[in-house]
Amino acid sequence: SETFELARERAKLLDSQEPNGQLYGIPFIAKDTLLVKGTVTTAASNILGNFEAPYTATAIKKIEDEGAICIAKANMDSFGHGSSTENSDFTKTLNPHDKERVPGGSSGGSASSVALGIVPFSICTDTGGSIRQPASFTGTYGLKPSYGRVSRNGAIAMTSSTDTVGAIASNVKDLAEVMDIISGQDPKDSTSIVKDESLTLDSAEDKNNYKVAYIKELLADGVDQEVRETINQAIAKLRKSGIVVEEVSIPEIDYALAAYYIIVPAEISSNLARYDGIRYGHSTNEAVKLSDTYNKSRMEGFNAENKRRILIGTYVLSSGYYDAYYKKAQQVRTLLIGAFNKAFQKYDALLGPVAPTTAFKFGDSEDPIKMYLGDIMTVAPSLVGSPASSIPVGIGEKSKMPVGLQIIGKHGDDKKVLEIGRLVEEVVK
Repeated sequence: SETFELARERAKLLDSQEPNGQLYGIPFIAKDTLLVKGTVTTAASNILGNFEAPYTATAIKKIEDEGAICIAKANMDSFGHGSSTENSDFTKTLNPHDKERVPGGSSGGSASSVALGIVPFSICTDTGGSIRQPASFTGTYGLKPSYGRVSRNGAIAMTSSTDTVGAIASNVKDLAEVMDIISGQDPKDSTSIVKDESLTLDSAEDKNNYKVAYIKELLADGVDQEVRETINQAIAKLRKSGIVVEEVSIPEIDYALAAYYIIVPAEISSNLARYDGIRYGHSTNEAVKLSDTYNKSRMEGFNAENKRRILIGTYVLSSGYYDAYYKKAQQVRTLLIGAFNKAFQKYDALLGPVAPTTAFKFGDSEDPIKMYLGDIMTVAPSLVGSPASSIPVGIGEKSKMPVGLQIIGKHGDDKKVLEIGRLVEEVVK
């Protein structure tokens, strides 16, 4: 592929130079929603099947500036619309632990590539769980940073108010180093924020420095028994090691999923309006008039899940429904922000499962509502803009598949989330 040929050329160039950079010569994979100049960047959608990236995303450029080599683009759910990578328009990705099960999504290709040991890390995006859930399903380490910590320039938009660029890696130390490199303000992204501290982890953390709590509502009914048991075992190990772990109730979290699936389709319907068959991407050959170009190009280029989300989003933004749905969902979002901020006044981080189940088998979530319910644990941190990580803490007794612990921090406390993640990594091992 063109990505592999570019990688070979870059490797030859690096070989001819003096070794330089933190990641000199290290291969990595980029999720196919991130632009890499000279490669076809599709977001796993037919409508971008022939789109060649005209520039490189800021996060990818920062990684390459440190000497790393992008060797491939990772498969994903089309435009990030899904939680299993089954919604890719090109192929499905298999879970390395069990080929009959999904790797999660939408960053399923990124997580599988790290779990297989093909690369030590992958740069990917998280909108409502797209890094954390596949990391949990594949037993890898993922971080969704605070909203704005990493530039979204060059990332194909899904939901502008929750999209973040993060990483999946094979351990917390590597994850922290990669996240430190890609963080920082970017004049090309007005939502990006100044990098206030290094995220690199140096010395070991003192367990007495942190006070954490698990969210009661995230371990209630609806969570598979094997997931609940694995998370409770991890919490018990943390307590035994000397870390203070209490229980906190955030009842507002019960409304997060409903609010998310109003806000997200609304922004999707707006962001996908640019794919009209005129400017770039797929354009139908069957158009007779201009309206045919719009309609048929979108009909041919978008898959069923893309169309479903566009329709829902257009509906909740339409006249007569805006106040009843979209405005109400944004008010719920404000309540969630207040509830989380109140909890963070007392605790350094909040804990819970990443997903209510371990990786499910292909075809088990063909019902879109069931698929949306799989995001119930991860959407709240996305709505409030908090950093959140997935740390593998065990194997489900029934499924024999990995289970991830979600660590949620206050906006801006990315380093604290990583520090607690390393403690969990050490204690649970």
